[in-house]
Amino acid sequence: MNAPATPASPASSATPSATPSATLRTALAGLLDGLPPKSATQAVERLIANYRGRTPTDAPVLRDRADVVAYAAYRMPATFEAVCSALEAFATAVPGWVPGGHVDVGGGTGAATWAVNATWEGARPVTVLDWAEPALALGREIAAANPELKGAEWQRARIGSALTIADTDLVTVSYVLGELTPTDRAAVVEAAATAAQAVVIIEPGTPDGYARVIEARERLVAAGFHIAAPCPHSAACPIVPGEDWCHFSARVSRSSLHRQVKGGSLPYEDEKFSYVAATRFPPDPAPSRVVRRPQIRKGQVLLDLCETEPALTRTTVTKRHGLLYRAARDTDWGDAWPPATG
Repeated sequence: MNAPATPASPASSATPSATPSATLRTALAGLLDGLPPKSATQAVERLIANYRGRTPTDAPVLRDRADVVAYAAYRMPATFEAVCSALEAFATAVPGWVPGGHVDVGGGTGAATWAVNATWEGARPVTVLDWAEPALALGREIAAANPELKGAEWQRARIGSALTIADTDLVTVSYVLGELTPTDRAAVVEAAATAAQAVVIIEPGTPDGYARVIEARERLVAAGFHIAAPCPHSAACPIVPGEDWCHFSARVSRSSLHRQVKGGSLPYEDEKFSYVAATRFPPDPAPSRVVRRPQIRKGQVLLDLCETEPALTRTTVTKRHGLLYRAARDTDWGDAWPPATG
């Protein structure tokens, strides 16, 4: 087991002004130079079909540099923002905890690795595991732009039943389970639970993605983990299977490749995702979680909440609630409720 995670410390005065998000976007900006626009578009369209598909693959999704460049330019910012959003909620539930080491399973070009660094700054032992060598090579190349990620190890590994993970504090598994068979999905979650003190799993915010997250959540709880986020409890999810699904949204600035492939005039899009974050040690989860976009009406805000006592409820906050009403107007989908005071 790695050395235990350490309490958070104030940021160094030498911290560079550029955020990990800005550094990542700068590193991605030149990736499409020299790649014919038609090739990039075709690669993205194939990747989107796979991303939305239901058939597990038995070969790496990212086959060559053209695929990897298209993926990194098109999908990496969205994956980064979704993982950052999940990690922000997780970090709030484990105040003072900082991972001493991180393993990114199926990490591809390293979006989750960048997100962990954005959440808990500082260098730490990092290992990115993926079965696509072109993705690992490009991830290593992009990470060179971030001094805190230069020491990361990029290792080729088959993500499936034979996967082994060295003991670490944090394992992330982002946008991976949908590419695996049910047997391999179970094995990967169990390997993560065996190795880590904390596991964070992110999937697309679709009914199928949510179903995979719930399956993973059940395995983590059975392995003795506590749910830190998004759920305010470790009991069974109160959502009736097939009637609804739990997911959240992260705002993503559109790149030139996004606009080229999708068209549209908006400078942003919203990435929908489902996730679970769990720990071997007791976390401090939110008292309740906003699970739908708040409805702001004249003099009132309607909040759909997942509660500590497993249930989905709607609460109405009105002007009569004073400061709580103002807080409700500022509350977003995915936030804890009520807001922390102090």
